[in-house]
Formats: sequence, structure tokens, C-alpha cells
Amino acid sequence: MLVYLKTLGCRLNEAELETWAQAFQKAGHQITRELDNAHIVIINSCAVTADASRKSRQLIRKIHRGNPQAKLVISGCYVTLNEDEAAQLLGVDLVVSNKDKNQLVKQTLSLLNLESMPAMATEPGETSLFSRGRQRAFVKVQDGCRYRCTFCIVTVARGEEASRALQDIIDEINSLHLQGINEVILTGVHLGGYGGEIKSDLSTLIETILNQTNIPRLRLGSLEPWELPDGFFSLFKNPRLMPHLHLPLQSGSDSVLRRMARRCKTDEFANIVKQAREQIPHFNVTTDIIVGFPGETEQEWNDSFEFIKKIGFGHIHIFTYSSREGTKAATLPNPVNNKLKKQRSKQLHVLAEEMKQAFVTKNFKQTFPVLWEGHKQPVDNEKQMVFGYTPNYLQVACEIPTSETIENKIIETTLVSIADERIKGRLEI
Repeated sequence: MLVYLKTLGCRLNEAELETWAQAFQKAGHQITRELDNAHIVIINSCAVTADASRKSRQLIRKIHRGNPQAKLVISGCYVTLNEDEAAQLLGVDLVVSNKDKNQLVKQTLSLLNLESMPAMATEPGETSLFSRGRQRAFVKVQDGCRYRCTFCIVTVARGEEASRALQDIIDEINSLHLQGINEVILTGVHLGGYGGEIKSDLSTLIETILNQTNIPRLRLGSLEPWELPDGFFSLFKNPRLMPHLHLPLQSGSDSVLRRMARRCKTDEFANIVKQAREQIPHFNVTTDIIVGFPGETEQEWNDSFEFIKKIGFGHIHIFTYSSREGTKAATLPNPVNNKLKKQRSKQLHVLAEEMKQAFVTKNFKQTFPVLWEGHKQPVDNEKQMVFGYTPNYLQVACEIPTSETIENKIIETTLVSIADERIKGRLEI
């Protein structure tokens, strides 16, 4: 059977997709990048916003139109929160909620009568990431969240916290490395809470991975800023731990943060960023900001804007607040009108671009080990543009001869210019 996998939303969804891909391969099936010839289609949906739920529905319909003969299996947060609605979408053969995700492959093959006896079921010779055009692996280390931020529906969809056993994570990373993967990203709904119910913690996990694997690059997914323990940044003295953190701020106003039920005040957040930048050269801090949260006054917005400006982020994911049924925020008074939300969002987008360019400029003339990926674009008959990432998560572009490949190689690269909004690099080989 040919299996086509598609995901919307977070890195955790991508990690789950990879786990399913490996399981299908072990059962004797193949992963395909082409929807047209797939026998089975798996979609991992998202519901972080109302718009994400809408896009999930659209994707399911689009995929069915693209290959109506394929067996269509849907899972993820949208499906979990709207199981009856999802099951009735045209073309859907099987719905698997988040609580049953670890059984998705087994259920797909058995309930849809697709089980086969391959000539030889073995470990895949090539990781399914490469078969899907990816060079970095997302590794899921935990699920669920103990906190209840007032705007978040994902904690409802994902349920209680559950951490994977440390040895299982080590075994997965070592297996991925043996298959050629050079970078893994640890992901979870509440990554900073890893190990809370199994007498471990995130720092122990990171130290163990660095000690018991040889993976060249280890990167962390999104982390709540209040979860970082004392001495956390000393871990980054190991050059295999990438100097980049995505720390969701959500607002730069303490009064808005209280209404959001966030557990980190702005002065605490500023201190965390200060520590990171003082201890690790070229450290990149990126974040999430919600614009127009219920009750956000002009003064709160100005306070937030000035704080964001003072911190200076390498990148900002900007979300214009939209009411999400099932969250406490949806019941809060004094909603911000759409015109004002759009105005504030536009203002923040301008600032975010300025800060991004400022961070890029600070990194010019520096030389970094860049992991080059599979994506490429033709320049002319003799040259192609290839893309990779620095340790601090700047995307770099470089022209090389069409006849050459540097895919999945880590090569020292100097950042030399920016053109057409692309950072250009020069290979130091």
C-alpha cells in the first residue's frame, strides 16, 4: 500500500506523522509524496484557532477531491473536538481521536481491512522523512498540558499530561541518526513539563540525549517561559544543543497576561531573555503574540508594543484574537472590534519585520555550521538555489552548480548578504 501523510498545525503534529510513517513502513507499506497514487491518506488536523479548524475541514475536502478512491483517515485536535462533524465529512473512512493516536496505524490497517503480509517486514532502509523531503525529525516526548490558559483549546483536545519513557526517546533518536537524520527537534504540548509524572524533567532529558546519542544537532520546540529551571542555559554550552528558543510571550502587558492566566510576568520574561543572550552568543529568541485579546485597552496595547520592542525578537508569530468556543476567554467582556485588531496587527507586523532584520544584521559576516535541506529552486541551466538553517534558526540560501548536492550535509557557511528577503551564504569548503 502507498501511504500519503499530511498535517496542519504544530510541530507535535509533524512528530506524530513521522511516527505513523515509520509504523506503516515497518508493516510493509510505502510512503509517497504523491496524493494521486496513494491507497491510504492520513490527515493530522489542527484546532488551535477557529481558522485552523476551518482549514482542517477544507483540507479534508480537498484531499478527498484529489483522490476519492483512497481510504481517508483523519485524526488530530479538530477531529477530537468535533468527532461527529468530522466523521460526516465526505470521503472520511475512519476517525481517530487524540487519545487513540498511538493505535492509528493498527486501526487503519485492521478496521479498513488493509492488513497485508509483506514479503519481509524490516526496519526501513531510508527514513520516511527523506521520502517526504525532510531532513530534520520532530520527536514527540510528551502530550497534554496541566495549565489552562484562558485562550487555549488545545489543552482540552490533548487531555492530561503524559511523558514518554526516557529510554524510548533515546532509542528513537539513535534509530533516526542511524538512518541519516542529523537534527531532531523535541516537541510536546507542554514540553517544559516533561517528566513531571515519571520523576524526571526536561534538563535531565536533554543531558541524557547529549550523553547517550551522537545526534549532531538537538533543537527544542516551543517552551513556556516559566518552566525553565535554574541553570538551564548552561546546557547550551554543548554546541550540539541549538541556540534558539521559541518562548511564547502572548502579550507584553501584565494585566492582559493575568486575564490570559499566563504564569510569567514581563519582568521575569525579560530576565530570561537577558540570561540567554549574556551566556550564549547569537542566541535567537522567537515568540507568539496575540493581538486584540478581550478587554485589551489602548494603554495595554501600547505597553505591550513597547515591551516587545524593548526585548527584540528574531521572529514573531502574530495571532489576531478570535473567540474560541469552549475557552474561558470566549466569555470575557469588552471584545476588541475587528478594525482595531487589524490596525494593531498591522502595526506589530511592521515592528516584527524590523526586529527580524536587525537580528539578521547582527549575524552578518559570521560563520555557522548550516544543515542543508532537500528543498531547492533552479536559478538557470547551470545553477540551483539550496536552503539550510544555522544553529540559531536562520534560513540561509546558497547557489551551487546543478550537478552538485549538499542535501543533509552540515557545512560551515558565512552569511554574506540579504537580497529578495533571503539571507545569502557562502560555503567555506
